[in-house]
Amino acid sequence: MPDAAFNPLIHAPHRLRICAMLSQADGVEFGEILERIGLTKSALSKQIGQLADAGYVTEEAIVRDRRSRQLLSLTPSGREAYAAHKAALQQLIEAPDRAPSTMDA
Repeated sequence: MPDAAFNPLIHAPHRLRICAMLSQADGVEFGEILERIGLTKSALSKQIGQLADAGYVTEEAIVRDRRSRQLLSLTPSGREAYAAHKAALQQLIEAPDRAPSTMDA
């Protein structure tokens, strides 16, 4: 299991969903992500751009069915950052509640 590390860049809801999708495959087409997440093309491009700028996502132009498509993949550092973020979230979920209850007073 990777060391837990909360990552604010990945934590944003749309970027978290993008990383979750990309973590399950070697590559996912932009159009498939667009369809599943329901953002506009420009909004999705902005989210992917932020992940790419951090070195977490790579973009590759491919041709399929005689059409140019964009294939997105997590980089090794992106996979590591996503796994560490998931571990941090899991620790948060599984941690006992540290706040005193009103019954403890």
